[in-house]
Amino acid sequence: MHIPRNELPAVGLDPELAYQIVHDELMLDGNARLNLATFVTTWMEPQADRLMAECFDKNMIDKDEYPRTADLEARCVRMLATLWHASTDAPGCSTTGSSEACMLAGLALKRRWKHRGGKGTPNIVMGANVQVCWDKFANYWDVEPRLVPMDGEEFHLSAEQAVAHCDENTIGVVAVLGSTFDGSYEPVAEICAALDDLRARTGLDIPVHVDGASGAMIAPFCDPDLEWDFRLPRVASINTSGHKYGLVYPGVGWVVWRDREALPEDLVFRVNYLGGEMPTFALNFSRPGSQVATQYYNFLRLGFDGYRRVQQACRDVATRLAGEIEALGPFRLLTRGDQLPVFAFTVKEDQPFSVFDVSAAMRAKGWLVPAYTFPANRTDLSVLRIVVRNGFSEDLADLMLDNLKRVLHVLAKQDRPRTGPAAASFAHGA
Repeated sequence: MHIPRNELPAVGLDPELAYQIVHDELMLDGNARLNLATFVTTWMEPQADRLMAECFDKNMIDKDEYPRTADLEARCVRMLATLWHASTDAPGCSTTGSSEACMLAGLALKRRWKHRGGKGTPNIVMGANVQVCWDKFANYWDVEPRLVPMDGEEFHLSAEQAVAHCDENTIGVVAVLGSTFDGSYEPVAEICAALDDLRARTGLDIPVHVDGASGAMIAPFCDPDLEWDFRLPRVASINTSGHKYGLVYPGVGWVVWRDREALPEDLVFRVNYLGGEMPTFALNFSRPGSQVATQYYNFLRLGFDGYRRVQQACRDVATRLAGEIEALGPFRLLTRGDQLPVFAFTVKEDQPFSVFDVSAAMRAKGWLVPAYTFPANRTDLSVLRIVVRNGFSEDLADLMLDNLKRVLHVLAKQDRPRTGPAAASFAHGA
């Protein structure tokens, strides 16, 4: 039987046959559990799977028809607000992921700048290590991106560099709590303090947005004394990915503003909700309520202590694995997995293979370990990165390490590196 790929078939198929055709083709995808490139959740409990299936048909935007789903979203926002040390009436919403959340936060920064009398071309200051959604935001909404390049062994934004790039047209500074390049936290408190000093010296009052796509669901549980959130008065908004360390399947993100002043009222639309009005601020319209329902399930199921145990277990696996990879000899660690449970490492110069050789050889064994080059001014640096997520157990880590040892035994016999950056294909923050 001929199954067309590029046009609708003339007649339909039996449902079991159609399922089997699609199922069989998808088997050629990689095993998601062995994907050490992605930050996105690849395992949830069976009860969460069932709950998600029960909510696929509920349209999140239809708050009048599905008021309980709308209320679950509002509860999640309040839980995140208090987790990040804001009040329970702080405005916020769910999104399809951190990319949409970042764009909403950026729009709020731009509108606040405009309300303060901003003229000319607005700009936004951020490190060159930010996720690509910030480049998209700047492009789509006509904002100049002021990307601070990497410098030597400094792989993310510093307070000094952030202030040096600010002027009267700066709508905000983006601080990343967990760089996708190496898993390190940017110094949010130091950046805020430097901006406080800038205000005292010049009168420029520049807010900070914390892109906590991953770290905003790690730091509250594993680093409770670290000040990076709304405890810092200069932090205006925070986003996170529910589908990363929020432990929900894609796609769901969250954004919360400090207070109603941080989210200009003229950006908020109001929809009818059970005879009243409900505010809404989003780029997308129709989307399923399943991810929001399972986010609330996770909050109830795990609680603070459960999230702490899950995230600490991920960090423990990451730091142990980083140490054992360093002990192999051919690699130099850039980070150790002790902030995000993520670490990056490079191949020492005296080795007859490259990071791209290692990545290709590991892929042949079923493991996706990405290799990539850093951005300006460190495009000379090529690294491998491992993301440890919930479900990547100590046993799986041991199996991965055993495969890596076998790969190195073969690669060590090469006379020179075989592959380079052109062979790599990788998108940060995936």
